[in-house]
Amino acid sequence: MSVRIFDTPDVQDFLKTIAGLEMDGGNPRTKQIIHRIVSDLFKIIEDLDITPDEYWSAVAYLNFLGARGEAGLLSPGLGVDRFLDMRMDAQDADDGVENGTPRTIEGPLYVAGAPVFQGHAKLDDDSDKNGHPLVMQGTVYGADGQPLPGAQVEVWHANTKGFYSHFDPTGEQAPFNMRRTIIADDKGHYSFESIVPKGYGCPPDGATQALLNQLGRHGNRPAHIHFFVTADDHRKLTTQINIDGDPLVYDDFAYATRDGLVPPLVERTDADSIAAWGLKGPFAEIVFDIHLSELVNGIDNQIVDRPRATA
Repeated sequence: MSVRIFDTPDVQDFLKTIAGLEMDGGNPRTKQIIHRIVSDLFKIIEDLDITPDEYWSAVAYLNFLGARGEAGLLSPGLGVDRFLDMRMDAQDADDGVENGTPRTIEGPLYVAGAPVFQGHAKLDDDSDKNGHPLVMQGTVYGADGQPLPGAQVEVWHANTKGFYSHFDPTGEQAPFNMRRTIIADDKGHYSFESIVPKGYGCPPDGATQALLNQLGRHGNRPAHIHFFVTADDHRKLTTQINIDGDPLVYDDFAYATRDGLVPPLVERTDADSIAAWGLKGPFAEIVFDIHLSELVNGIDNQIVDRPRATA
């Protein structure tokens, strides 16, 4: 269409009415956000000449997305999660806060309430017979560069099929398999035994992959391990490491890979290393030290309040 009506008084007044800007009650912040979202949508419809067919196709897609429960999967796929991290990075730079270990996206598959262990934990229950043993260890350091005894390290990852406990469509995993909370020892050290995870792909028949197909993009992630790390007088760190050598390390559909978050994976086959961890054979080892950052004016401005699964 050649006609343009967005900037007319009628449409601008209509937008104010839609957002309740002229009504008492309601939430002012919600009104502000809805006014902007609907204004931008109207402008997009006009600028790109969106047809009614295209618009209602988009509505059907949103219904599909909600029915599949994939909004939390599409969000990183469209780079929104990464953009939020970029904004927090920029705010840190403006505040003069230095991050030792980079933040990166949380993802949608955290579950609160994982079993708590002191110093060391075994994450898996040996049910995944295809798993290659993994030992991961490191030290948590504070903003002053000193170890942080008692720091809390929450860790979770997928099995060799790319599935997470509590979200496994096969039903094979027990609750909290490959999910633990580890309290760093008196030297700030943490360690765990598990198996080397595999990456995963978006459900091929799902809403996220349907949109990615339209963009000519794949929906796969490299193998990775998630962390929440907290300690008194420090900001919470949300991060994840990618498994070194995975072919998708730098081609992650969720844009979570960052420099400093691909620690070397070393295969240990010597008897002394095997005996030191009480294992039965060769294993992979990852050493990953974690450096937390200081509070900003006494406040942890990295806390993200979002819906999370509980068990």
